[in-house]
Amino acid sequence: MQNSPSSKITSGFWKDRLEVNASRAIFHQWEQLEASGCIENFRIAAGEADGFREGWFFADSDAYKWLDAASRICASFSNPELVSVMDGLIALLARAQRPDGYLFTYNQIHFPDVRWKNLQIEHELYCHGHLIEAGVSHYEATARRDLLAIVRRAADRIVADFSHKGTAHTPGHEEIEIALLRLYQVTGHQPYLEMARQFIEQRGRNPFFALSIIQQNSSADSRKKFIQQKKQEYLSAHPEFKPFQLPPDNDAKKPSNSKLRWYASALSGKYFQQHAPIRKQTVPVGHSVRFGYLETAVAMLAQMNGDKTFVPTLEKVWENMVTRRMYVTGGLGALPGSEGFGNDYELDPEYAYAETCAALASMFWNWEMTQLTGDAKYSDLFEWQLYNAAAVGMGLDGTTYLYNNPLTCHGGITRKAWYSVPCCPSNLSRTWAALGKYIYSFSENEVFLHQYISSQYENDFAKLEMHSDLPWSGKIEIKITSLAQFTLNLRLPSWCEASDSRITSNGEAISISPASYEKEVTASGYDPRESKWIPITRTWSPGDVVNLDFEMPVRLRHAHPKVKGHQGKVAVTRGPLVYCLESVDNPRVDIFTVRVDTSSIQPVIEESLLGGIMKLQANSTDGQPLIFIPYHLWGNRGESTMTVWVNE
Repeated sequence: MQNSPSSKITSGFWKDRLEVNASRAIFHQWEQLEASGCIENFRIAAGEADGFREGWFFADSDAYKWLDAASRICASFSNPELVSVMDGLIALLARAQRPDGYLFTYNQIHFPDVRWKNLQIEHELYCHGHLIEAGVSHYEATARRDLLAIVRRAADRIVADFSHKGTAHTPGHEEIEIALLRLYQVTGHQPYLEMARQFIEQRGRNPFFALSIIQQNSSADSRKKFIQQKKQEYLSAHPEFKPFQLPPDNDAKKPSNSKLRWYASALSGKYFQQHAPIRKQTVPVGHSVRFGYLETAVAMLAQMNGDKTFVPTLEKVWENMVTRRMYVTGGLGALPGSEGFGNDYELDPEYAYAETCAALASMFWNWEMTQLTGDAKYSDLFEWQLYNAAAVGMGLDGTTYLYNNPLTCHGGITRKAWYSVPCCPSNLSRTWAALGKYIYSFSENEVFLHQYISSQYENDFAKLEMHSDLPWSGKIEIKITSLAQFTLNLRLPSWCEASDSRITSNGEAISISPASYEKEVTASGYDPRESKWIPITRTWSPGDVVNLDFEMPVRLRHAHPKVKGHQGKVAVTRGPLVYCLESVDNPRVDIFTVRVDTSSIQPVIEESLLGGIMKLQANSTDGQPLIFIPYHLWGNRGESTMTVWVNE
């Protein structure tokens, strides 16, 4: 398959969210970046402002992801105000960047003679990666080269400093690999491809990794203490300086042995995916965002250099994730202490960290796996995570966010305007803004329709329009507006039985058979391998219409028997949506103990609820009324309690 030019999303569920993203979320995020000192850090680094650097050592990446999102938004929405802010930031980055391409405000301000220090801990390469990605996105959106020139200087610096270095010279937080591969795609400059390959191939090959982590943590702590001392001196000399006050982070209930498990994971290298060479990493371990970024890069590399020896490993680790280490929402990360994976079938709904960025990283990976293998199951998981584990991260107003996403909440989890680690808001915004590129792809005389999102699409041989009622209804219409012979591949979603689906082409019924695969009970009860392609080959004429009608019955998902605490419980789903009970809708019942009469569950359109949704009405076994709402919408009405898994 080949990536197609982005389609234009035209109406419906996602059009509404993209407009909120472009008109509210992106400006709210900029205000927070300014207020928290993130943008001011670049002015200090450029010598244009006096002050003290604020934020984590990786704070630069938040500005870059914002710039990435703004660039992608400008490709679809005309907004002179946003362009002006974006151009101002690009000019500032040019002034802050060192003449040789280096740009990392943490070192430039605090340690001006130090570079590439504590690579596993301090995220220099991670930050440079997001800078490069922003430059690629800006170039793709605008065809301008001003930001591209900045990021190429940064990439050239990395190539010069890291080429042919040993196994210790790999990043602790993967991201630079994706960035270099994207930069290679738009420039064709071979050293960027080779540098990404080196970073990937050298992971997990340092026999002294545990010792290096101990040394780097000690060094990083020493540097933090130096900065804290300098900050106290600055505050004493500048009593008028008021540091930005962040709201407290969300609660995250942790197992009692959480810290001990983090140390074991870190020292073994698993936390950083440094425990084994990449072709031997067949089990998802460690920090779930880093894991997803690494797998994304490996899948991209396999496509670009044709090295298919990566494919069996990629497929195996995906199978292990889906069948044993993924929540029913598609959320990843069972251990809050390490923001990462637990053991097989360790999926406590209340401990679930399921970071929003981890869902996005998995979506990026699944898209690349679809392009690499052509299998529909990857597009199916992309859809499931899009509507559940990712969409939950941004509130309806675009100005409130969730960082961690448990499946059971007894309180303490609320949507917030910002976080001390604000990686998720701009990551969501850049993904939403680029959503059009994930709907279609093509190969020779074939078009693949991955996501059912209302849109317009055109490539060299096909032109079509799609109207979709998802996620509330399974009715979809595709109009062909060109004369051409090609195969249109439609994805039969895993949430829809073949026997309950109807597809017609100009009124003629298309035969649908179920997916053929070796069935097994997954940890969560959701299995994307139930998806498959339905091909329609013909000579199309303008005005031809394909209609899809996917039945969307309520499905009750049961966890694998090895998942503790789930006996007698079900997760309620309909179409691509996971539903939950939220206390604000069910004030008269204890949502954690109530027993649901599952035969009573009925979908009901509720135009006045949460912007208009399909809610599920039900009764408890003792006759109490119950209301289920889509999981991705919980927390939009203030602090509440919530659960996905309910007593059957």
